[in-house]
Amino acid sequence: MTTKKLNAYSKPRLSPEQVLRFNQEGYLLPSEPVFDQVEFDLLKTHFEHKLEVLPPDIRPESMDVPHFTDLALFRWVFSDAVLDMVEPIIGPDIALFSTHFICKPKGDGRRVPWHEDSAYWSTMVTPSEVVTVWLAIDPSLVENGCMKVIPRTHAEGKRGFSDYVGVDTSTNVFATEIEPRQRREELAVPCILEPNQCSLHDARLMHGSDPNTSNMRRCGYTMRFMGTHVKLDPAAEAYHHIYLARGKDKAGNNYADPGKPYPEKAFYRELNRKKVH
Repeated sequence: MTTKKLNAYSKPRLSPEQVLRFNQEGYLLPSEPVFDQVEFDLLKTHFEHKLEVLPPDIRPESMDVPHFTDLALFRWVFSDAVLDMVEPIIGPDIALFSTHFICKPKGDGRRVPWHEDSAYWSTMVTPSEVVTVWLAIDPSLVENGCMKVIPRTHAEGKRGFSDYVGVDTSTNVFATEIEPRQRREELAVPCILEPNQCSLHDARLMHGSDPNTSNMRRCGYTMRFMGTHVKLDPAAEAYHHIYLARGKDKAGNNYADPGKPYPEKAFYRELNRKKVH
């Protein structure tokens, strides 16, 4: 599939100082818009159409792996605007791991428990080196449940594999949470974003978010990338696909075709609750 060059940015989009800060802290809040305004508006409109036709039994927080069936999303996911932002961190050989629209409706948006992405992916990829671009579709503020991160936890202790306990799935997006004794919420930093801004975070970083009880919706689109030296476990191919976004393969991975829909993978994931969030 040939993707349109959306933005004429000069690579890289992150300075050496920003990359150093990301590596030290485990997250970064670039201030500039991700897309030009026309492209962002197109993406937001595309999302609004998807939300309108969401089945009534599916929560808007649960719009996982939409790119498996919605090929139009590769217009933005494979854009230079995004890839030039992650390349300084993971290198020129880039694979798309996953995407997820996580939309908290106003009034009753569910809480995201404290977690490390790597804990959910521990049997899927080796090593656990995945970078998330969290793109704000709506304003992401403290009052409507913005993401919070605990800096430097990506480099501590078990390096992304804490102990987890169950939580109530009627009020939480995921079913498990890091044990309270293993997290330090007093150090949490809110990732406050305007629409078309993003945060970046390491898969091993502790993060979560409060419920949205405000009168403002909060939606973000996560685009998750890894260097192609990271190996996807062949067993995971039963329910998951990765895509070569830029460069060449380094680990002998199998890559899906971005020009082909995979409804059976999306159905399997939903049926078996294989949440790559």
